[in-house]
Amino acid sequence: AFYVSPLGRAQDTALKTLKKMDRKAEVLPWLREFSPRIVHPWNTRNTCIWDWLPQEWAGNPQFYDPENWYKVPIFQEAGVEEEYKWVLEGFDALLARHGYVRDGKYYKAENSNSDTIVLFCHFGLECVLLSHLLNVSPMVLWHGTCAAPSSVTILNTEERRPGIAYFRMAAFGDTSHLYAGEQEPA
Repeated sequence: AFYVSPLGRAQDTALKTLKKMDRKAEVLPWLREFSPRIVHPWNTRNTCIWDWLPQEWAGNPQFYDPENWYKVPIFQEAGVEEEYKWVLEGFDALLARHGYVRDGKYYKAENSNSDTIVLFCHFGLECVLLSHLLNVSPMVLWHGTCAAPSSVTILNTEERRPGIAYFRMAAFGDTSHLYAGEQEPA
């Protein structure tokens, strides 16, 4: 099943895959780039929330807390909590359509399957989704990882107990397909 952001860059990226596989993707509004804008303490311009200097965020334990990272005043002022919850609500509804229902920190596999779910989205949003699946703060992922445009991240579900699923990351930001096509990553 293919799902794509409403933004042009992700739709352009999806186009080649969809055309080659003769498939269509469902556009999901919450797959757009994670959009809250803030004014950083060291910068007077309005910018994305994940572009922080290490000395401005790494010393604050709240940014590492998966339950409270978005409750810092600068994020509260920008409506980050509302955006975060809206994205996660859409994401969990999508996973439920595929048989995986959130139950605390893991998922109930109400319909175990071998579905492949493909999301064409953006780095900031990807880190938000991964933070939810892996139960970590997206601040850690935004600042500790890098995913080039058109890179591939792969997660698999694991059911070590019947009916209980957890997502495990097998690859992050992989660009081997670009090298195979004799193209350098951007």
